[in-house]
Amino acid sequence: MDLDTIRDVVMARGREDLTGLGAGSAVLAGGTWLYSEPQDRLDRLVDITGLGWTPLTSDDDGLEIAATCTLAELADTAYPAHWPATRLFGQACGALVASHKIRRMATVGGNVCLALPAGAVLAALTALGGSALVWWSGGDEWIPVSRFVIGPGQTLLDQGDVLRALRIPAANLRSRTAFRKLALTPKGRSGSVVMGRRDRSGALTLTLSAATTRPVVLEFPDLPTSGELSATLADIQPDLWYDDPHGAPDWRCHITSVLAAEVTAELSGANPSGDRS
Repeated sequence: MDLDTIRDVVMARGREDLTGLGAGSAVLAGGTWLYSEPQDRLDRLVDITGLGWTPLTSDDDGLEIAATCTLAELADTAYPAHWPATRLFGQACGALVASHKIRRMATVGGNVCLALPAGAVLAALTALGGSALVWWSGGDEWIPVSRFVIGPGQTLLDQGDVLRALRIPAANLRSRTAFRKLALTPKGRSGSVVMGRRDRSGALTLTLSAATTRPVVLEFPDLPTSGELSATLADIQPDLWYDDPHGAPDWRCHITSVLAAEVTAELSGANPSGDRS
């Protein structure tokens, strides 16, 4: 779609080019959402792809993902065999309603900053205990991805703030993971996505998304019993269950409990079979 209100496009070459991001400005990376609908409030785009950030950087401490890394780069990279949790990247990208063209252009940072309930890459980074490096207008800070989104389409970012990168600790990448997704139609937007991560200590982390207004993280020191899992899910605030044409809150709550039980069973070793899709 043509954005006929845009009067200025700046190719950022350094951090100083990011100054002046105001109400009429937007950060441009992949642009797949920006160009998908009218942006009447905008008159200026700041293209951050010229900053030349390396898409993926790994070391002994873990994996760093640039905000400008594309979904295709994230999903299709061959990661070390001792990082089995990286399979969540491909599963998360596959859960999105996006063509191959979109995956080659859309960025990890864009998926995170859009903060859509069905943002599966955002959910995967949350499930893996990732941290986000934010360039605040007044300084830099690493914050947990689980805190980054505060509601549908809402993040901690304010005018002038930019998401620079995301980082996942190596220990979490060595974890076992499980993934479940359910939608009203085979190719429809996700109604519920549940991702599980079991650390070597035996601790289990369940991350709920698509069914909730933001990713919800449930932590257990060991595998919960069915009663413990049900009780924990019942404690989720009712207003966190998302309501849109892709699913009513009560349906989302019900199917999430089913998927959470399946993920827990798989990570217990009782049901090691493939993913529900």
